[in-house]
Amino acid sequence: MESMTVEYKRELTDDLEKEVAAFLNASGGELFIGMDDDGGVYGIPEPDSTALAVIDRIKNNILPATLGLFNVEVKHDEHTPFIFLTIAQGLEKPYYLKKYGMSPKGCYTRIGSQSSPMTLKLIAELRSQRVAHTLSNALSPNQHLSFTQLKIYYAEKGFDTGGEFFLRNLGLLTDDGRYNYAAYLMADNNGNSMKVARFRGTKKLDILERNEYGRSCLIKSTYQILDKLEVINSTIVRVGGAAARREFRLVEKDALREAVLNAILHNDYIHGSYPVVEVYDDRIDVVSSGGLPVGMTEDEFFAGRSHPRNRELMRIFSDMDLCEQLGSGMKKILRTYPRDIFDISEHFIAAGFHYNKEAVAILKEQADGGLNGGLNGGVNSSVHDSGTKLSVNTQVVLEALKEDGTLTQKQLADLTGLSLRTVQRALQELIERKFIVREGAKKNGRYRVTLSY
Repeated sequence: MESMTVEYKRELTDDLEKEVAAFLNASGGELFIGMDDDGGVYGIPEPDSTALAVIDRIKNNILPATLGLFNVEVKHDEHTPFIFLTIAQGLEKPYYLKKYGMSPKGCYTRIGSQSSPMTLKLIAELRSQRVAHTLSNALSPNQHLSFTQLKIYYAEKGFDTGGEFFLRNLGLLTDDGRYNYAAYLMADNNGNSMKVARFRGTKKLDILERNEYGRSCLIKSTYQILDKLEVINSTIVRVGGAAARREFRLVEKDALREAVLNAILHNDYIHGSYPVVEVYDDRIDVVSSGGLPVGMTEDEFFAGRSHPRNRELMRIFSDMDLCEQLGSGMKKILRTYPRDIFDISEHFIAAGFHYNKEAVAILKEQADGGLNGGLNGGVNSSVHDSGTKLSVNTQVVLEALKEDGTLTQKQLADLTGLSLRTVQRALQELIERKFIVREGAKKNGRYRVTLSY
């Protein structure tokens, strides 16, 4: 049934832009093309070309820029195709139809299940409440930027990175052609500084390790943080015979990944704060600055209602397959964890992921059995039934090689936070004890894991 946040269209019509602008100016929503008013699937011919036409019309016919604020998918009910359009609430209201300008004929909002024209008074009120500093209209503090890393990531995904419109199409330039703050975050060199810090115990008192990821393209920094957490949150195995083999992680993998991506995507960068991940003996905290976006309630936040603070980042992260459908991240987190893992204040949003109790019990068994480090060693590890013990640092290196055997010694050191000499000793131990073998040439070879631990 149609509602404040749901609209059905039997076919693509001339009022598409009006409906999308109305959702942008309200609380966002979902628009289905190829469905009857009661939600029954009618279908749509040539769905792929229709989806491209929808994207083109929204991108070119609505102002301010909407890239990063909507997502278009072709879906099927059995064999009948339809188009599913997700629209976020925008920060730069009022959004309007380009050909009619910021007028009642160009500005719409949702009232009940209808898209209704705005009054001149409402248009003026929304314009006065616009967020003054967004990544698109705030200037980069450095106008001498290069984007080699960003172009490599886009080229690997099959995008054309040539031509003068590459940066403008990504929303990295102001109207007068200067680099904006989104460009600064995506540049090869910048002041971006995100941290993964590890503490002894359960309070922020005794720091054991601090890894800084930044000064480079935000995409690169994001991959580095996700890789680091993959090592920290590696798989723990309890083996008591084939039927009793069980695997655990300290924190549910997908939920942690989504929390980190949300923190990076929705952080308030303009005021100089950056996301932080803090690793304790009982939990992992993911913290972003800025609080909830203007106009978003806590209920909307937990319902997964998308209201991107940084639409330019949403667009780029979506192109890199680092985020999925708008609002889906929160749903993944809440499948496993309750709402109260979040601490929301005016200036920060923190998510605290307490460790799986069975995983912690295994680590304590390891420590009691003489393994050096336990949770204070800062990483989890796996247990197997051979009785052979590896040092914590060696286990960290082994887990990293399970994920990618092509890593070099330096890459292993950067990924794990260990010194190069420690990595070399760990590799020597793993080879001598036949947990790994080296294959191929010295320069282009790889490590193959031969034993599980």
